[in-house]
Amino acid sequence: MHVTFSDKELAFRDEVRAFFRDEMPEGIAKKQRQGVPLDRDDYIRFQKALYEKGWFGYNWPVEYGGTGWSVVQKFIFLTEMAQADAPVIIPFGLGMVGPVIYTFGTEEQKQRFLPDILASNVWWCQGYSEPGSGSDLASLKTRADRAGDYYIVNGTKTWTTLGQHADWIFCLVRTSTEVARRQEGISFLLIDMKTPGISVTPIITIEGDHEINEIHFEDVKVPVENLVGEEGKGWTYGKVLLEHERTGTAGVARTKYRLQKLREQAGRAIRGATPLSNDRNFMRKLAATEVELKALEFTELRTLAAVASGKAPGPESSILKFKGTELQQATDELYVEAAGYYALPYVPDQYVLDFPDADRVGEGAETKSSLRYFNFRKASIYGGSNEIQKNIVAKHVLGL
Repeated sequence: MHVTFSDKELAFRDEVRAFFRDEMPEGIAKKQRQGVPLDRDDYIRFQKALYEKGWFGYNWPVEYGGTGWSVVQKFIFLTEMAQADAPVIIPFGLGMVGPVIYTFGTEEQKQRFLPDILASNVWWCQGYSEPGSGSDLASLKTRADRAGDYYIVNGTKTWTTLGQHADWIFCLVRTSTEVARRQEGISFLLIDMKTPGISVTPIITIEGDHEINEIHFEDVKVPVENLVGEEGKGWTYGKVLLEHERTGTAGVARTKYRLQKLREQAGRAIRGATPLSNDRNFMRKLAATEVELKALEFTELRTLAAVASGKAPGPESSILKFKGTELQQATDELYVEAAGYYALPYVPDQYVLDFPDADRVGEGAETKSSLRYFNFRKASIYGGSNEIQKNIVAKHVLGL
């Protein structure tokens, strides 16, 4: 695949690079550099800065407020955002429910929801997994029973990332049990989190963060006009959303940045120690990970090209998902190995150590390397477990 940039594309790259260097909202770049967790307002300020620049809808069609960028421009944008260590874009609105709404929603739904998603005026979360219904999502039990102009929703969603911040949640719910296949009785609902009967219970993850939640629905009234598409077709819409999610989950540009940073650190004699680059076994593992990532990068470019031609990401998104998350976890392991015993203290508040940036071994503080390692064991599970993604590839790509 030929990826040499034209003069026009190089000029675009320089413009994007300058934006992330000079126009990141105050304080966010410093937090990123020091490994300090961002709060809700930080993410919103960053996303609004992109929106005001006209760049937030980088993956949306022009008719719905998107940029109209080429595949190469999207690739450049995501690469430069990662190279600048800018915050990740919260995906639930822009990358997940937004495409479902502009593809399957009514004109009224598009006008009501899409502008606020683009402007980051509304924070969305995802209601798919349930206690006992994760990888086998078709077994979900949250019910939505029709009562006149409303659905009455009862059930529980779990592993709801950043649900404590959300204004709205998009949910797969069961609207019928009298079907030949479980998938046929599932619908896609948009639910206002302020609706009476909704409660949020925190789940504290192994590294001590409040990132995920359980969300409980008890006789929650949802207007029928919040149904996306046809009743009973939610499984189809949900699969499209998951294909977009899995493509974004690969995190190729972010992993590339982390490996580059680690290689730079390995070449320095930090605190008088022998440079890690002298350890041939470590450098062999680092190089092997870089080679695998380069191969995945070309797969991502092929997938972006397919999406640009109007196709859904397809089964290639499963390759990106399982291989991308495996490489994220391999990179986490390299960072912990590089930090050595400095990664051992399990102190969640110890994000900033009194070391100059040049003397940091891990990401932010050395403790952060181990905390990230613990947290991202989940990467091979969310978005559809890697084992299931390999089954999809075997069936739809290899024809087995």
